[in-house]
Amino acid sequence: MIRRLCYTAGMMASVGLIAASLLHRIPMDITEVLGFVTGGWAVWLTVKQNIWNWPIGIANDAFYVVVFLQARLFADMSLQVVYIVLGFLGWYWWLRGGENKTPLLVSRTSLRAGFVLAVIVVMSTAGLAAFLQRVHDSSPFLDAFTTVLSLAAQYMLTRKLFENWLVWITADVIYIGLYASRGLYLTAVLYFIFGLMCVVGLAQWRASMGADRRAPALDVVPDAATV
Repeated sequence: MIRRLCYTAGMMASVGLIAASLLHRIPMDITEVLGFVTGGWAVWLTVKQNIWNWPIGIANDAFYVVVFLQARLFADMSLQVVYIVLGFLGWYWWLRGGENKTPLLVSRTSLRAGFVLAVIVVMSTAGLAAFLQRVHDSSPFLDAFTTVLSLAAQYMLTRKLFENWLVWITADVIYIGLYASRGLYLTAVLYFIFGLMCVVGLAQWRASMGADRRAPALDVVPDAATV
């Protein structure tokens, strides 16, 4: 009953926000509003391990390609394109990535995979920040760091690695300040909500692992073709 009320309230709020934007009742671009709405739903469905998070998330990424292009956050714009590709991969892996093509279970990241991801984040951030500075990005280092951090988190999410929530929380905290400084206040609020949802996701996925003892540490090391 409570879950149904939450879904109903969320749906009504989403429709109301979209209508207010279309009727010019709020000073927000409709593309950012649609990104806000689809983003909130995608993260909530991810917390619930609902497969519909992937198609809704892909729509969210498409909206934010436009939003970040207009804000001249080029790395974040490019990141959304990569998210779309990973979204289709994640959709497949969640459905068929387990043993014998069964649904994927939540797993912990192995030390080896975590080390490789950390090295990739550091090296990629340095290279991307230098490039963004040359193309006059509005915030080269933070744009690069959050982009690479988010990409690592998204990869971990597609493989249902529990620690993806910790990486997302770190990225969301930085994103809130970054987007607010660029005047994307609704997006900043969205990332604050994302952060809260990530805390809930952390707790629910931990409970999921405890309920399923078949979930060992997953040694999935990304390669250049994946990250």
